Formats: sequence, C-alpha cells, structure tokens
Amino acid sequence: MRLFGLIPTPPPLRPKSNVYDLKARLDWGEPALTIIDVRDRPEFNAAHIEGAVSIPTAELVDTALVYLELERDLYVYGYTDEETAIAAAQLRAAGFLNVSELRGGMPAWKAVGFPVETARAIAA
Repeated sequence: MRLFGLIPTPPPLRPKSNVYDLKARLDWGEPALTIIDVRDRPEFNAAHIEGAVSIPTAELVDTALVYLELERDLYVYGYTDEETAIAAAQLRAAGFLNVSELRGGMPAWKAVGFPVETARAIAA
C-alpha cells in the first residue's frame, strides 16, 4: 500500500492473519511488532519463526504485561489455531489492543518455506 502514491506502508494488523500477511510486514522493514510463540520451549527450540520470542501460554499474560506495551502490534502463534486463539483471547482480555492470530501457526509458516530459527542449548 502506498500513502499518496509515495511512501510504502506496512499491511494493516488484522485480528487474524495468514503467514503471507506477517511475512509482508517483516519484509517491509522496521516492523514495530512482536511475534510470540506460545508453544512449549522444546517445540520453540526445535524450530520457530525467525525473530519470534518464546512465551508459553502458562506464562503469557504475566510476561507480556511486564515486557510489552499494550499498544504494540503482536502476532501470536501456537501449533494449532485453537491454541493460538486461546492465547490471543488472553492477551486481548489483559488489555492488549493490537493482537493478531497467525492462522496455521508454525506448520503453515514452514509449509511455504519461510525462514525458521532453532535454539541450541549451550553446554555449561
């Protein structure tokens, strides 16, 4: 989208987004958003969307309220759409204004070949 045909703008945040919406937002540059992976940490460590942060559902609201602004654009995903919807509802109920459910979650992201990261354990 272009503002007055001159300045590109990111795609708008919607309550439910597909993986292409998020990828377009990331490709736009300086996206001013946070991607939250609500799966458990072993799943996150095995593979997650590049740039995502791990906040399992059990810790989600308490952690988000401490570290994130209520106006921040949040993209939330889990392994299933149901898991994602529950997490997004918790964030909205806690006062977060801009929450988008990433439809299809990690399986959809991987299916189209978008970049993933893995976390490696560091030996002590």
